[in-house]
Parts: sequence; structure tokens; C-alpha cells
Amino acid sequence: MAIQNPNPWGPPYGGPPPVPPGIPAQDLRPRRVWYVVAAVLGLVLMGAGIALIAVTVVDSVNSVDTSRSFAAGASRTFRFEKGKTKAIYVSQSGQGHVDCRILGMRSGSMTQPSSTFRVTAGSRSWERVFEVKPGSTGDYTLACTAEQPGAEFALGDKPRVATMVGGILGGIGFFLAGFFGAVAIVIVTAVRRSRHRKRLTAGWGPPPQWGAPPSGPAPWPPAGPAH
Repeated sequence: MAIQNPNPWGPPYGGPPPVPPGIPAQDLRPRRVWYVVAAVLGLVLMGAGIALIAVTVVDSVNSVDTSRSFAAGASRTFRFEKGKTKAIYVSQSGQGHVDCRILGMRSGSMTQPSSTFRVTAGSRSWERVFEVKPGSTGDYTLACTAEQPGAEFALGDKPRVATMVGGILGGIGFFLAGFFGAVAIVIVTAVRRSRHRKRLTAGWGPPPQWGAPPSGPAPWPPAGPAH
């Protein structure tokens, strides 16, 4: 029969470290719905930016009436309104001298702009070469010639460069605001939820220990001859 000596140290002290309780995700703040808000906000703003850029580009392309273009050496009749500036565009394979005349228009002006403006529609690139400010309203014939073979001419609206640049910059601004705004909301939400989890975990205390720590000298057997 084995005799088991009592533990001279008393009852065990402490034990394995307590495991923090699991905290449900829905109890953390801010709520996870902010991730959805970030995604929706980002998509809306970036979509608005892309749409604004696309509309600006389309408006610029549509400012040239390519459906009524005519070849160099030919002519075409257009409607002109007094005080409404129109632009003449040319599409040619290279640089070359061009010349245009408006038959029958007795008042008004035709000037060559100091800046370059070019748009691409389909497979052709159209460059503004003249601006016409009619002095009277009516139907007039536009006749143009060019050095480059295969050149074509078209009438269009005077380009609004400031509006076009503003539209493109505004679209880029919307896109960047949507992207960085969504990223910022996600980061802030994740950081605050992590801090809230730590606060809840820190507020949970371990249960009282059921043993007493050892104290005093160890109760070893008295010194004496070994048997």
C-alpha cells in the first residue's frame, strides 16, 4: 500500500493564464456598416469623376460637326449667326498651309487663333485653324484648300478650353476624393474597432486565485544520517 505524502507547499498557486472571453464583432464600435459606407461612397465619387471626364471629352469631340465635313478644294453651305463665333477645323496627314473663304459674307472677321486645339473623332484628328465671327445671320458657303492631299474640313463650335480643362480636373478630383475617402474611412474604422476590442478585453479581470503563494523556508526533512 503506497502512502502519498501531502504537498508541503500547500494547495497549488495560480494556474494557467486565463483566456479572455470572445467579443462578438457586433459589439465593437464603430459598427462594420462603415465599411459598406466607405465602399458606396468611393464607388459613387469615383463613378462621378469618370462620368464627368467622359462627358467633357464627348462634348469636345461633338463640338466638331464631322458629319458635314468636305474635302479640300470643295465647299459646303452652313448656317452662321451674327455674334456667334464658329471654328473651322482641318484633318490632314501632316502639316501644311490651308486657306478658307466664306462666300457672300460681307461683314465679320476670320482670324487664326494663337493656340492649338485638336480633338480626335474616330480615326481622324481635327485641328482648329480659323475662327469666324459673322457680322450677319444667314446661310453662307465655306470653301477651303490645303497643301496636303486628302485633307478634309469641318465647321464646329469655338472650343471652350477653360471649361474642358475644368471638367477634366473636376473629374480627377472626384475620383481621387472617392478613392482616398474610402481608404481613410476603412483605416479609421479598423483602428477604432481594434482599440475598442482592447479596452473591452482589458476590463475583463481573471477569476480569484484558489491557492496561496508559498512563503517561508521549505519544510525539508531534518538533517541526519541517511538510511
